[in-house]
Amino acid sequence: HLISRQHANANDDLPRAVAIGTDETFAIMVNEEDHLRIQVLRSGMQLTEAFAQVDRIDNILEEKLNFAYSRRFGYVTACPTNVGTGIRVSVMLHLPALRLTGEIEKVRRAARDMHLAVRGLFGEGSDAVGDLYQISNQATLGKSEQEIVTDFEKTVAPMIIAYEQQARQALLQHRQAQLDDKVWRAWAVLKHARVMGTEEVLALLSQLRLGLNLGRLDSVSIRTINELFQLTQPAHLQKLTNREMDAATRRIARAGLIRQRLSKR
Repeated sequence: HLISRQHANANDDLPRAVAIGTDETFAIMVNEEDHLRIQVLRSGMQLTEAFAQVDRIDNILEEKLNFAYSRRFGYVTACPTNVGTGIRVSVMLHLPALRLTGEIEKVRRAARDMHLAVRGLFGEGSDAVGDLYQISNQATLGKSEQEIVTDFEKTVAPMIIAYEQQARQALLQHRQAQLDDKVWRAWAVLKHARVMGTEEVLALLSQLRLGLNLGRLDSVSIRTINELFQLTQPAHLQKLTNREMDAATRRIARAGLIRQRLSKR
């Protein structure tokens, strides 16, 4: 997620560039969808902190560059959907219980009513593998940057998290046996499988993560699960093993890495 897939895979002759911070918390993409795309990433609910950093970077750039600006419409961007503040606020949420209870549509309906976009792990056009959903604002006109950030921090994210917590309690109260079955089946497969694809791993790790959060499993730490979400991705896996691998070899290496990590407490 340091840069977008479109920026990484562009095959035209337009000049492009990217600058990435040494701690990898921010990136500036040049000539992606717009002339500049400034992106700041944070873990947890640090939306205010993320906005403060992106605002500082924006101010520094504006001292050197002439941004197209309209008193009526705000920033005039190359992509019309970004006109106005140009700000996109996104939160990545793990919502396995809403999917298991069939209540994920409640989130989609609420999102439509609040002019939000619900996307998958890799943004627009991607599926919610591992039950990870990206919630983003669609409207960039009519509100200030601070109002959009505060709305996400105080209203949007807490509302969706509350839906998920209610769904988790419903699973514990009414479908505990089915919940435990999914969690322990996931544990058994991950602990013993010899060949594993990326999407299968993310789905099973999602179930383990849910089991850990609900106290149905204590055989592994949440930190290990979170690390495996990243390390089992194709590029991370090849970087970790320091060699290029085809898909078949990666599936074997991925299963081996998981068995190794889950054998440690």
